[in-house]
Amino acid sequence: MARLVLQGEKLNLSLANEIAEQVSGQLTSPDGQAMVITTQQTVDSAALNKLRADHAFDINVLPEQFDPSQTALLVTDMDSTLISIECVDEIADFINAKPQVSAITEAAMRGEIDFETSLRQRVGLLKGLDVTVLDQVFEQRLRLNPGAEIMLAGLKKKGIKTALVSGGFTFFTERLKQQLGLDYTLANVLAEHDGKLTGEIDGPICGAEAKADFLLKQCEALAISPSQVIAMGDGANDLLMMKEAGLSIAYHAKPKVQSQAQTVLNYCGLEGVLGMLQ
Repeated sequence: MARLVLQGEKLNLSLANEIAEQVSGQLTSPDGQAMVITTQQTVDSAALNKLRADHAFDINVLPEQFDPSQTALLVTDMDSTLISIECVDEIADFINAKPQVSAITEAAMRGEIDFETSLRQRVGLLKGLDVTVLDQVFEQRLRLNPGAEIMLAGLKKKGIKTALVSGGFTFFTERLKQQLGLDYTLANVLAEHDGKLTGEIDGPICGAEAKADFLLKQCEALAISPSQVIAMGDGANDLLMMKEAGLSIAYHAKPKVQSQAQTVLNYCGLEGVLGMLQ
C-alpha cells in the first residue's frame, strides 16, 4: 500500500481529493498540516514527477518499510538545513573572502569536489582571523530555517531524539544544542592559537562517512534500528548518512541530493518533517 503525503501553503482539500482520484486512492488524513492519501497501487517515479510538476506543494511517497510510529531519532545536517546560512561562508565574509569560499562550498555541496579537500581549502583561508568573529556570526547572522522550532517541539512531544551532525564547526553545533535542547551533536573543531584561527581542523574531519557512522553508532547506543531513523540534509556530504536511514529527506537540496533522497521538501519549512510522521 502506497502512502502519499501532501503539504504546503497552496495545498487545499479540493486538490488533495483530485490527486487521490488520479492515483485511485483515498484521502485518509485531511488536516491543516498535511494530507495523506493511501492507495493499493504503487506510484512510480514518472507519475510522482508528473504530480510534482503540476502542483506547487510537496508531494512525497513514503517508503513501504518506513513506519512513522516507530521513529526514534532524527539526524539532521546544520548549514542550509537546520539553519539558513553556511557558517564558513559568513566567517569568511569578515576577511572579504566570502565569494571565494562560497564557490568552494557550492561545488562541494553539488558533489563536484571532495568534501574533506574543500573543507581544508576553506578553513585555510581563515588563518589569522580573530576567534571573536565566530561569536559575531552566531549572534548576528545565524538564523534557524522556517519551521525549525515547530519541528523540534513536535519531535520532542513524540519522544523522538534529535541529533545535529555537521561538516561545519562545533562552535555552532554546541551552542545550538544548548539553545534548542538537542540530544546529540557531531562537527569539526576549528583549531585556534592565541585567540586566532590557525587555518586548520583540530582532529579528524567530520565528512560524509563520519556522518553515516555517527548515525549507526547512535542506533547502537539507543538500541534501535536504522529503519527507525529520519536523516535530513541538503548537500552531497549528507548522502551516505541519508542512505542508512529508514527515511531520507532532501531539504531544499541540491539536485543530486533530491534525485537520491526518498522524499523532498521544496515548499514546506522544517515543519514538513512532522507531516511525514502522520
